[in-house]
Amino acid sequence: MDDFYRELIIDRYKNPQYRGSLNPADISFEDENPLCGDHIHIDLRVDDEGVIREALFEGRGCAISQASADLLMEKVHGMHVDQVKRLSKQDILEMLGIELGPVRLKCALLSLKVLKAGVYGLGEATDDLVEE
Repeated sequence: MDDFYRELIIDRYKNPQYRGSLNPADISFEDENPLCGDHIHIDLRVDDEGVIREALFEGRGCAISQASADLLMEKVHGMHVDQVKRLSKQDILEMLGIELGPVRLKCALLSLKVLKAGVYGLGEATDDLVEE
């Protein structure tokens, strides 16, 4: 089963479905992992009821960080922002489907941290946004 998820990660890294930017965007936020240089920028369009109608990311970094961002953008499309606020580290791990060590975990969680900081309207993204 791990092979399936590894293939999914590589495919999403090489052929992201939700890469791009929105101009204008209702919510934009970006951050990076200073330890490895991964960088994620997320743009969202949200309707009057708080439902995410478009979600795109731009970034650079390892396959885990980029695949995680692409899968997360797919997941949040059509979600209400209140649902996004409840997304957890476990949601990301389930999407990726493989065991990750502490260093790779930071890569995988970067997009969730950026997404939540943007949805909450914070000035900076902090690790406590993705802790369970």
